[in-house]
Amino acid sequence: MGIVRGELQPGEKLRQDHIARKFGVSHVTVREALLRLAAHGLARSLPRRGMCVSPLDRNTIDELRVMRQALEPAALLHSVPKLTAAQIAEVQDIHAQCEASATAFEWEETNRRFHMAIIAGCGMPRLTEEIHNLQLLYARHFFARHADRWKPRSDPDHGAIIAAIHDRDAVRAGTIMRRHLSRQA
Repeated sequence: MGIVRGELQPGEKLRQDHIARKFGVSHVTVREALLRLAAHGLARSLPRRGMCVSPLDRNTIDELRVMRQALEPAALLHSVPKLTAAQIAEVQDIHAQCEASATAFEWEETNRRFHMAIIAGCGMPRLTEEIHNLQLLYARHFFARHADRWKPRSDPDHGAIIAAIHDRDAVRAGTIMRRHLSRQA
């Protein structure tokens, strides 16, 4: 989460020996974790120099937004008709937690939980995993641009998505989600 939260800056070297000592794990474990970070776009390999934190540029951010606008509404189309009453109650609870968040870090984590909870019924594990990864990458952008000036606020789009879910209107939920994601800069 250090990369996502901006604790490690783009281009910063990820030293295996330092990470292994810090977390009390083997170099093999660290190497595997670094390869996973690279696979998710959070780190990149530098030939003969190891790994570093991936850059965070405008093109990457735009690509993440386009991908989320395509995938999250699609997942909602499949999820809304299948969400159980218990899952809908969980969505409402997470939404309330999101609205009550006191810090940017708390809000971002709860916001990601909300987005994952509303697609929990889609029954497509690969799609769900890809959306989760995109949200983590986008969280990095959020922290880089907004964490220091974030203020508690209400999100009317989340409420509108919940209303569409209650009505079992997957198309309306997807339309709101597309609009919601288009507003994120």
